[in-house]
This record gives sequence, C-alpha cells and structure tokens, in this order.
Amino acid sequence: MSKTTNKFSPEVRTRAVRMVLEHGGDYPSRWAAVVSVSQKIGCSAHTLNDWVKKAEVDGGRRAGVPSDVAEKLKALERENRELRQANEILRKASAYFPQAELDRPLKR
Repeated sequence: MSKTTNKFSPEVRTRAVRMVLEHGGDYPSRWAAVVSVSQKIGCSAHTLNDWVKKAEVDGGRRAGVPSDVAEKLKALERENRELRQANEILRKASAYFPQAELDRPLKR
C-alpha cells in the first residue's frame, strides 16, 4: 500500500497521460508538454512524468516491468518472507522440544 495519499483519481491520471501523449507534438519537447498539462490539472511535472513513463511501460512502448507483474512479484516476495519466518520458528521449536524431552525425569 502506498505511503502517500493519492490526490488524483485514476480517471484524471489517465486523461492527463493521454493529453501528454496525444499533444506532445504541439510542444517543443516532451517535458514542455508535461509541464503544461501538469499545470492544468494541478500536479507537479515530475509526478505527471512518472505517470507517463508508467503508462508507456504498461503499454509496452518502454522497457520495464509492467504494474501487474510488479504487484504480483511484490506479493510473492511478501509471501516468501512470511514462509521463511514460519520455517525459522518451526526450526527453533523442533530444536527446543527434543531438548526439553531429554531434561524431563524418567517415569518408573
């Protein structure tokens, strides 16, 4: 989960990215297009530029890991970490219980 609050709805993000990609030729550079559109929607140019890059990766127009694959990888890494912790707990418990069994007095 993101640590920052998402101020802009997914619809606004999608529209802003589309505006940059469709009207980029109307500006001298891509950055100029990003700055212009970001001022219109009220976000920083760097934020909008990140959205555009992410949209390009997700669309296959730029090299990188798509969002759905990144989310899946993150979930698998979290599950792997939890399983390692559980295995470590079980390993310690299995080492403790046989020792406790040896320390117990014999029944006669």
